[in-house]
Amino acid sequence: MHKGRLEAFSDGVLAIIITIMVLEIKVPHGQDFTALVPLLLVFLSYVLSFIYVGIYWNNHHMMLMGTNIISGRTLWANLHLLFWLSLIPFSTGWVGENHFAQVPMAAYGFVLLMSAIAYFILQYSIIKSEGPNSVLAYAIGRDLKGKATAILYCLGIGASFWNAWAGGFFYVLVAFIWLVPDQRIERALHQQKKQAQERIAD
Repeated sequence: MHKGRLEAFSDGVLAIIITIMVLEIKVPHGQDFTALVPLLLVFLSYVLSFIYVGIYWNNHHMMLMGTNIISGRTLWANLHLLFWLSLIPFSTGWVGENHFAQVPMAAYGFVLLMSAIAYFILQYSIIKSEGPNSVLAYAIGRDLKGKATAILYCLGIGASFWNAWAGGFFYVLVAFIWLVPDQRIERALHQQKKQAQERIAD
């Protein structure tokens, strides 16, 4: 399969996920700004989840830039990622409607953790298909950033059972870490292009 089809399908699913999330914000019954106050926490949960979906969209795009082979294993790994991402609207709504309560916040963190694990599986599925000398393998390296992310999610889930806002701190921290799209693949592609030009020049 050409990677364009995989990317287009993933983009469509992510667009639907965002649409479902915004539809969870109910229109208030009132004509002044005070009617919006009860929706504040719902809106905050939506903003955080929107940022997360945007992060996945950006980095998924960057990852496929460095991908040439789409195997059957990669297709299933991508569907596995989309499965967990599709649960973000549910967990977002649960958090917002219950005013960032402890159990919903822990469940929200679990969905984020599983989404991260699914993303790592997709990465290594592509590397398995393309080999250890592929652009993606070179760019990711030991993936310390990814491993640190999983640890922070686990800390956030545990902290949520103690204090929901403490758990939220870890989730926001991870979002800030990944807010700038992962440029490792872009640098690896640039390096590969530079080496190819040098070989042609020689």
